[in-house]
Amino acid sequence: QVQLVESGGGLVQAGGSLRLSCAASGNVFSINAMGWYRQAPGKQRELVADITSGTVTNYADSVKGRFTISRDNAKNTVYLQMNSLKPEDTAVYYCNADARMWSSGALRSFNFWGQGTQVTVSS
Repeated sequence: QVQLVESGGGLVQAGGSLRLSCAASGNVFSINAMGWYRQAPGKQRELVADITSGTVTNYADSVKGRFTISRDNAKNTVYLQMNSLKPEDTAVYYCNADARMWSSGALRSFNFWGQGTQVTVSS
């Protein structure tokens, strides 16, 4: 099992910044892609940004130029630096990770979610 522990959410005024962190722990062989998703009230969960183990990044159009995803592979931690925040960025932000683990004698891929952290941007 992999545990993803997020931190860094909170309340910020429009134009401000926040940095989210997500640390993965557990008995894993490797952690491949990691990413951040968000879900606003009444809306579907959507991808914000993701990053491969080789640090190739991908962003939603709505956050390009404002958010930066990065990771520290030695610490199994992914970060999301959020600048120029807007009220429409208000949501619960979830960390996601693809991990390979030994299971029943074979290496298998699993997907895990964090518990979510609230980000609220006031206008």
